[in-house]
Amino acid sequence: MFIIFLLLLSVFNTTMFHWLGQNPGFYQLNAYTWESDDFRSMKLGAAVAGQDYVDYDQITSLMLEHEFDLTDCRDLTYHNSMALIQKPAAYKKLSGAYEVILKDLKYFPVPESTRAGTPFPVYEDSWKQKRTYGGERGHEGCDIMGTERERGFYPVISISDGTVEKIGWLEQGGWRIGIRTESGAYLYYAHLYSYAPDLKQGDKVKAGSLLGYMGDSGYGKQENTVGNFAVHLHLGIYIRTDHYEELSVNPYWILKYLEKYKLKYNY
Repeated sequence: MFIIFLLLLSVFNTTMFHWLGQNPGFYQLNAYTWESDDFRSMKLGAAVAGQDYVDYDQITSLMLEHEFDLTDCRDLTYHNSMALIQKPAAYKKLSGAYEVILKDLKYFPVPESTRAGTPFPVYEDSWKQKRTYGGERGHEGCDIMGTERERGFYPVISISDGTVEKIGWLEQGGWRIGIRTESGAYLYYAHLYSYAPDLKQGDKVKAGSLLGYMGDSGYGKQENTVGNFAVHLHLGIYIRTDHYEELSVNPYWILKYLEKYKLKYNY
């Protein structure tokens, strides 16, 4: 019996080591995984971003199975039974974080122009690229560039329903708006040229509502400093966690998901 037990234990250990080797993300899953750099990078990939809906179990399980990087993932088949059985609380916390970030998002932040020949803004993944104004730091957002159009040309809309939590001048962000979604994410729109009329702190906004116009304000202690960089919208996404009041996550692949939901404006 003892020999049989040892054989069974050996098979179990071999199986578990193989499984953990194939699923290192699950092995590292804990109550604070949602505060990790891997989670914050939000590497959803084109396959997930191309879907017409968000499945939080799918995203959570795929991230765990693919070490939090779905950029090369084409097969969206997922298995969450082990995570749910072995670490249910940590799994639900991670899944809940994805839901807080994604649940309320409805539209791309810059509408498409109905006028022929108007170029659509461009953007790339600039997460954690070096920034030096005010001290060296990593970029905590995504810059949507104004394609050589002047400040005030491109409208900026709310990507979600929410409440205007902050509005006004910041040295780095220029004229900015901060909106809290109903699920709790904080959306930061920076470097604006101007605001929509009468917009103020405490206002409720709907997804698609005009917030203002893209600009190049910021990088100056004096209000209305402009011209220190190209016209663009900096979009930041933040969540509250156990240890952080505002923890940034990478908006790049989220914007890729929202590209299919562009409104059309006459500008």
